[in-house]
Amino acid sequence: MNDNEKIRGKERRELIIRTLQASNKPISGRELGEMTNVSRQVIVGDITLLKAKNEPIIATSQGYVYLPTQGDHGKIEKTIVCRHTPEQTEEELQIFVDHGLTVKDVKIEHPVYGDLSASIMVSNRHEVKEFIKKVREANASFLLNLSEGGTHLHTVLADTDLQLTTAEDALRKADILVE
Repeated sequence: MNDNEKIRGKERRELIIRTLQASNKPISGRELGEMTNVSRQVIVGDITLLKAKNEPIIATSQGYVYLPTQGDHGKIEKTIVCRHTPEQTEEELQIFVDHGLTVKDVKIEHPVYGDLSASIMVSNRHEVKEFIKKVREANASFLLNLSEGGTHLHTVLADTDLQLTTAEDALRKADILVE
């Protein structure tokens, strides 16, 4: 195959799955498009088809990630309820990652749409800074802005109960934890 030849349909989607499974970091739609010689829009359509076939692919602010359903390798998963101003979002996320947690997502209860959630997938300060930068560059709102009083939930992953406890203590001291 020459360098400009498009990889078609099923073969392209199989390559996307293999690439995401082998990666230890998110891969953007643009990167996947360049790899397969198709547009980012074609990749978005492919991801939608793969999700419809129950492939555990999530879109994060950094790109696409393949997350096997029970593949958290013994991690402890917990939902933590928080409330803060939009300006405290970076502080909140840094507290989580500074205690060794990965923030998988954010969820709110919207008065019209019901439960809304968005993938975050940050596990270090660099990823937090990139997430905040993308929100600002897109002039996007944080989901907490759509919730009653800024209350929202985060699904987090930890290696130990101690990490969860110390993170919750730090969130409590910052007046972010809802108990």
